[in-house]
Amino acid sequence: MKPPRTYIHDTSENKKALTSSKLSSTITDMPILRSAKKALRQSKRKQARNLKRKNELKNKVKEINKLMQAGKTEEAFKLIPLAYKALDKAAQKGVIKKNTASRKKSRLAIAINKNKK
Repeated sequence: MKPPRTYIHDTSENKKALTSSKLSSTITDMPILRSAKKALRQSKRKQARNLKRKNELKNKVKEINKLMQAGKTEEAFKLIPLAYKALDKAAQKGVIKKNTASRKKSRLAIAINKNKK
């Protein structure tokens, strides 16, 4: 199996980037084989899906944190199941690790209980 071809785009920005540590961002991998092209398409689809799921979970956690800071503990408490669901789903799909999801859920619960008192 041949390695993919790499092209370096020749612009003044890229010349500066080549001298800095941003070399990897200026190199574009172009798959040659049909299977490599398909793998790249699949990878991009999975990346988009994972990013969407990760952003969703981050937004839910941020929303709960904002409500807790505003003193709206009851509303934050109602959103906990949605955040737990997003965390569990992300862990199940491999977006985040299982222990990371557990840790985040635990910290949310601790923060909610601390604010409830």
